Amino acid sequence: MSLQLFELFKGFRLMDLLDIAIVAYVSYKAIQLIQGTRAVQLLKGLVVLLISTKLSEWLGLYTINWILRNTMTVGVIALLVVFQPELRRALEQLGRGKFFSSSLLGLAEEELNKVIDHIAEAAEELSKGQIGALIVLEKETGLNEYIETGVKIGGSVSTELLINIFMPNTPLHDGAVIVRNDMIVAAGCYLPLSENPNLSKELGTRHRAALGITEETDAVAIIVSEETGVVSVAKEGKLSRYLDVKTLKNMLRDIYEIKDKKPSLWHWRKNHA
Repeated sequence: MSLQLFELFKGFRLMDLLDIAIVAYVSYKAIQLIQGTRAVQLLKGLVVLLISTKLSEWLGLYTINWILRNTMTVGVIALLVVFQPELRRALEQLGRGKFFSSSLLGLAEEELNKVIDHIAEAAEELSKGQIGALIVLEKETGLNEYIETGVKIGGSVSTELLINIFMPNTPLHDGAVIVRNDMIVAAGCYLPLSENPNLSKELGTRHRAALGITEETDAVAIIVSEETGVVSVAKEGKLSRYLDVKTLKNMLRDIYEIKDKKPSLWHWRKNHA
């Protein structure tokens, strides 16, 4: 046994270990990327096809094997189409790596603090009146394609302007507000809805839109529920709910890595929908 193990590892190099570690890490990140999406079910179907193809070959079922092999050949192209959202998200995350990153939001820390204060105070007032709202903060990934679906505003972020936009029976109260730097770029914007099959049925269109935009981009979305007044934040396809104004401010400062924050952050109730 010892001799067999020695022969097995005789040609093993340090670079082989590095090779295995890189493959394991990439595989782990790929699993994280598709977790909770429809891609999981598609991969299960692909595994079934692979096993069926091999079994048909072993059992001598030549007609079935021929059909399955040709299906797999065409399937390579089909996979690129089916997994387009996941592939796009993976490439965007690669492009948002530290090596490619630029200064966050292009704002000084003091200006960013003012933006966060205005947004949090607006969310608090809207929550008290149970007025639904969806505010999206653009980060590294541009949101121009979603901005084009709404009405251009071009106004500075302020508590009063945000509240006025979301007041019921006004032209722009439905849809999302998109904030770039310290400007409200557009309102009434349409966002992609999350396709996560595990989302709670309690979540409405605003929450699904917030999760959808944060699944496809690195944006952060603040949601105020029209039914309950609950304030939530969506980031990286995950939802944090039941936030008060202080926790919301601290959370946003933490997301944007603002220094001199108070300790004990991230103490909010999470709902990983």
